[in-house]
Amino acid sequence: MRDETDGRIWHRCESRVLYADTDRSGLVYHSNYFRFFELGRATLMRDTAYPYREIEAGGHIYPIIEVGVKYHSSLRYDDPMWIHTTPGKLERVRLAFDYIITHGETGKIVCKGFTCHCALNASGRPVAIDEKTRHLWKVFPK
Repeated sequence: MRDETDGRIWHRCESRVLYADTDRSGLVYHSNYFRFFELGRATLMRDTAYPYREIEAGGHIYPIIEVGVKYHSSLRYDDPMWIHTTPGKLERVRLAFDYIITHGETGKIVCKGFTCHCALNASGRPVAIDEKTRHLWKVFPK
């Protein structure tokens, strides 16, 4: 999907709200949107670059060091959703992803968010982002 306002290309992943994702009010519990972000990010990596398992096998890990979300509306049990994900900022040891979750039937924006990650080696020391991961930013030009 290409954003008409800024020209960015977004990867799209379809999912559906499980009962376990909701709270007593019947709405998706706020922290579960971070799990949806992970699903979008993992699917993007698997579909366009390479699976996170291969990144780890290559000696890199990318833990989240910052996360943010702005909620616009809610999802309920069994609602379909689209998780839109695109690479954000790319630095020497840090990278980011941006997310938009929309209702799968109405297209209404549910939330927008981001995750920032730091490249670490197996010993937990910051390292330069591996070349294969950097390639992802070429696949999704800004």
